[in-house]
Amino acid sequence: MNKLYLLVAGAITCFLFYGVAAHADEADQYTKLTFSKSVEIPGQILPAGTYIFKLANRDDLNMVQIFNADGTRVYATLQTNPTERMEPTGNITVTLAEQPDGGPAALLKWFYPGNTIGHEFLYSRQEKQQLAQSRQQTIPVKETAESGD
Repeated sequence: MNKLYLLVAGAITCFLFYGVAAHADEADQYTKLTFSKSVEIPGQILPAGTYIFKLANRDDLNMVQIFNADGTRVYATLQTNPTERMEPTGNITVTLAEQPDGGPAALLKWFYPGNTIGHEFLYSRQEKQQLAQSRQQTIPVKETAESGD
C-alpha cells in the first residue's frame, strides 16, 4: 500500500512540475513577429523587420514591451487595454489598420495563442477615430505577420 501511495504521489508531482514548466514561456507572452513592411505602433514607426513582443511585467497584463529581434534593444514600452475575442486560436493573431494617407499599417491588437483576452494598443483620440474608419485586417500567424497588401 505504501509503495502504491509513493508511486501515485511521485506521478502527481512529476505531472504538476511538467505542467508548470511547459507553460513557462506563456507567462510573459513572448512572441516574435516579422513584418515585411513598416508598421505603426503608438508614438512611432517600426521599420520592416523582426520584433519581440512580450509583457513588461508578468503581474501587469496591460504593459507590453517591443524589442529588436535579439532582445537587446527596447523600441517601446506601451500601455494597452485588454480586448476580447470570442474564440481562442492556436496562432498569434494581430489586427492591422490601413492608414488613410497610405502610410504604414497601424498595429491595433495582438493576441497570444490560446487566449481570448489580448492587447489593444492605445492611440490618441484623433488617431483612434481615423483608424476605426480604416479597413482593418485580422491576421492569424505562426511567426510572421505581413503588414498591408
